[in-house]
Amino acid sequence: MAISAFAVKVPAAEPMVGDLRRLYDATVALGVPAHITVLVPFMDPARITPEVLERARLALNRTTSFSFTLNRVGRFPETAYLAPEPAAPFIEMTRALVEAFPDFPPYGGEHDSIVAHLSVAHGSAPDADAAAVELQARLAASGAVHASCTEVALIENSTGNWRDMHVFHLQRAIQPIPSIR
Repeated sequence: MAISAFAVKVPAAEPMVGDLRRLYDATVALGVPAHITVLVPFMDPARITPEVLERARLALNRTTSFSFTLNRVGRFPETAYLAPEPAAPFIEMTRALVEAFPDFPPYGGEHDSIVAHLSVAHGSAPDADAAAVELQARLAASGAVHASCTEVALIENSTGNWRDMHVFHLQRAIQPIPSIR
């Protein structure tokens, strides 16, 4: 069955994680770039109407654009990932989308909490172990990945490969005007 998902693409992470993702994450072969998932699974792409897109836009507009770093390796039993800091804006976007679309809980409701993450290895504990060790070495050698979240992509897989269906541009954060003395 075709599904869709909301994701924040992180091209700045590709130099650090691209080769590891090709080795340890099967979604790369399906066209999925380095990303932080905001909400998956979402509805069948055939059911996404202009009204659905508008409701999603309103939910995502609660979060303004922001900068983040990927500077810590995290683990789930069969997954190694980079954790974004701050994680709160990603979690806020997930909660806003779930509030707007309560029939679509994150990961189908399989988990009790929301953990923002950029998956690098997924599927087996030994692969996740190897990727985590390599990620830690790469972070120690080159430092954190710095990125900005200015948009959220609605991606879909109705053809078997993932592709952009719609891109939601986040509002720019208002910068305080410096006072003149």
